[in-house]
Amino acid sequence: MRVAIIGQQEFGKAVLEAFLARGDEVAGVFCAPEKPGARPDPLRLAAAEKGLRLYQFPSYSAAEAQEALRALAVDIGIMAYVLLFAPQAFVTIPKHGTIQFHPSLLPRHRGPSSINWPIAMGRSKTGLTIFRPTDGLDEGPVVLQKEVAIGPDDTLGTVYFDKIFPAGVAALLEAADLVLAGKAQETIQDESQASYEGWFRDAEARINWANSVEIVYNLIRAANPAPGAWTTVGGEKLQIFDARKRIARTFGEVRGKKIGQVVEAGPKSFTVLAGGGFIEVLRCRRGDGKKVAANEAGITAGTMLGS
Repeated sequence: MRVAIIGQQEFGKAVLEAFLARGDEVAGVFCAPEKPGARPDPLRLAAAEKGLRLYQFPSYSAAEAQEALRALAVDIGIMAYVLLFAPQAFVTIPKHGTIQFHPSLLPRHRGPSSINWPIAMGRSKTGLTIFRPTDGLDEGPVVLQKEVAIGPDDTLGTVYFDKIFPAGVAALLEAADLVLAGKAQETIQDESQASYEGWFRDAEARINWANSVEIVYNLIRAANPAPGAWTTVGGEKLQIFDARKRIARTFGEVRGKKIGQVVEAGPKSFTVLAGGGFIEVLRCRRGDGKKVAANEAGITAGTMLGS
């Protein structure tokens, strides 16, 4: 098939390489312009290295972007991690339209941080959806879905890189084949089941140690590796990455201790009291420093966090 890849970053690059590897013709690649000082987009670099037609329009609503896609005369458009809005005037240009990847089981978890939120909410599964983009945010008909388990100790990194990323690349290939063969069963999303969450950023990643240890641990997992769940120590920001949780089995374990207090500092970690249990911190970062093993952070027993 003759395709246009519309995407960004490592996921867009992987999708590009997957279509090329099986012999499809990539007529052109569209990716967002890089901001000044930003790291080079891996998709842009890959397209340039392979000598493909490359376009970096600041808007897909612009007439020149639509004219460029129309001139390519592709069978299908493949949207692989796209943050720019793509209107119907753009996505309907290919002969068989366009399909888009979204890393959740739509209509649940629409929005830009759809992997973080299911983990933060303590869900045991999520997934990915290939759908037809419309002018509504993640609202188009579903072409196919793949379910992904969220293990009790999975993080944003493991859910995305180990599970959703490879499954998403394969799903885009599968969905493109179904569409071109006329075998795609497109299903309208059930709006009664829809949810939307905004960006999972620094404000959302702040730890409240008075929350239950389950909520705190889920937040840490959902923010690892980015944006990094955080608290404060002596007025300085302290980000927490790798951690373990332990439920308090008796009242005696927490008697005399304060919420947010470092109750133990060992040779490899330090442990903090949260609601009903403990968070053992294994890797963290203080202020503008580097990520370090917890025992290198200079956190001693008795220290209060978050105050």
